[in-house]
Amino acid sequence: MNLKEKIDSRTAEIAVIGLGYVGLPLALEFARAGFPVTGLDVDARKVESLRQGRSYIADINGQDVAVQVNAGRLRATTDYEALRAADVIFICVPTPFDAMKAPDLSFIRAAAEGIAQRLRREQIVILQSTTYPGTTEEVVLPILEKSGLKAGVDFCLGFSPERIDPGNRTWTFRNTPKVVGGLTPQCAELSRALLACITPNVHVVSSPRAAEMTKLLENIFRSVNIALVNELALLTERMGIDFWEVVEAAATKPFGFMPFRPGPGVGGHCIPVDPYYLSWKAREFDFYTKFIELAAEVNGDMPYHVADLVRQALTRCGKTVRGARILVLGVAFKSDVDDARNSPAERLMELLWADGAEVRYHDPHVPHFHLGPDVFLKKQVVLDSVPLTEEEVQASDCVVIVSGHRVLDYAWVVRHAPLVVDTPNAAKAVREGREKIWRVGAPPGT
Repeated sequence: MNLKEKIDSRTAEIAVIGLGYVGLPLALEFARAGFPVTGLDVDARKVESLRQGRSYIADINGQDVAVQVNAGRLRATTDYEALRAADVIFICVPTPFDAMKAPDLSFIRAAAEGIAQRLRREQIVILQSTTYPGTTEEVVLPILEKSGLKAGVDFCLGFSPERIDPGNRTWTFRNTPKVVGGLTPQCAELSRALLACITPNVHVVSSPRAAEMTKLLENIFRSVNIALVNELALLTERMGIDFWEVVEAAATKPFGFMPFRPGPGVGGHCIPVDPYYLSWKAREFDFYTKFIELAAEVNGDMPYHVADLVRQALTRCGKTVRGARILVLGVAFKSDVDDARNSPAERLMELLWADGAEVRYHDPHVPHFHLGPDVFLKKQVVLDSVPLTEEEVQASDCVVIVSGHRVLDYAWVVRHAPLVVDTPNAAKAVREGREKIWRVGAPPGT
């Protein structure tokens, strides 16, 4: 049975390297579709959780995992030797940047090295990790061809960007179209046939580079538009205009406008990272992405602005940041998720800490949160989420809402807090005590 026949009969062995926010949903969907799936991760805790049928990601229902594990369709391991039996291998590992915001492809390289030692004919390798255009062909391909096998002849190689939106209940893995680019037309067609087993619509582009650039365009589009509203929010604060009211009004236009909203900055894996991946690669072509980098700069400055807003609010109350007790509500990078990667809360808390504040936090989805080590906080500090009690709120000099989790009662928080800085407009419906609220993009007390 050739590879296409295995895909059509759903007997192809699927391997997924990296069982995080991208890899686990992918592995689960293939298992649901009837494929035998092996997930591989260096984190033994994740592997053990999956073996016991438990999920460690909020968006993934533990019962769904248990069903596939108990049926024998989903397995997990830390051993790369499992790749020898795989017909299809997905790479879903992290692609962070370093302290200087240069791409860190160490996880991709490690995964490719692990595959190369076990690569065989009639396999497909698909990179899903977000990265700069050229990674699949310039980094992954040479490593895989150390095996002595030739990409596009002996095995297939392609890139298909992930499109996971944590917390989104409307657009999920099952109904979000996929994009894929193969090294050769055959690579593209086999990859398309495979992905079509789990998604309703697969769009094929001409190359892995085009697919890699597609992912960057999607996220840089969001980065630029978020930067636009963040900058306008800073302006309207000075002008005494409520920018949230302006956005709501503009959103009534049925064409030519898409609402984006200001906040404390951007977080997660993609939006804070992708602009720097592209700008780094662009310099190879003697091209400077000034517009894109400016947007990233505006978004990166927002935690500093929020820290200034906290200082202004405390000063108005006759207090200083030094010695103030500050309670941060929500450290996840967006509301209603448990993902705190690159959260703007990290920089904000470090700035307040450096100014001498006593910083605490509450997040029902993130029990532990790391600050530092970096130039702002020399040592690493691990904080635990504190209970959200009346005593905790009343004892705080200022409560700062960073991610507006819907499970929190903001009317109750405003009622008991002496001062509130609301960055995502989470308390927009609160009327009693509005004089205590400072919002990004709005006059104080409105």
